[in-house]
Amino acid sequence: MKNKFWILGVAIVSIALGIGSGARANADPAAAPSASEAAVKIDNFSFSPATITIPVGTTVRWTNRDDIPHTVVSDDKTFKSKALDTDEQFTYTFTKAGTYSYFCSLHPKMTAVVVVK
Repeated sequence: MKNKFWILGVAIVSIALGIGSGARANADPAAAPSASEAAVKIDNFSFSPATITIPVGTTVRWTNRDDIPHTVVSDDKTFKSKALDTDEQFTYTFTKAGTYSYFCSLHPKMTAVVVVK
């Protein structure tokens, strides 16, 4: 009987820690983008970096770190996010080379550029 409780305890701890699942949580997905992903932070009414150069096929992840909502909208409407609250994210994968200017539709003076080569 004690052996069953011990096994059950180990199983519960293993599940809680994610042992054996292969899953690894990342507290801040924007902090460690993969090779095919680039990160842009929205904070203090600005996009950072203001200009980013990426290869074709890269996904850009915008994360709102500001205390108020912002959007990410390309000038040509190729991509458009919903209003992003604090810590919400928007991603877009760039499949064609070009220069993509974008802005926050809620605060139009917030502008930035993605250059895809």
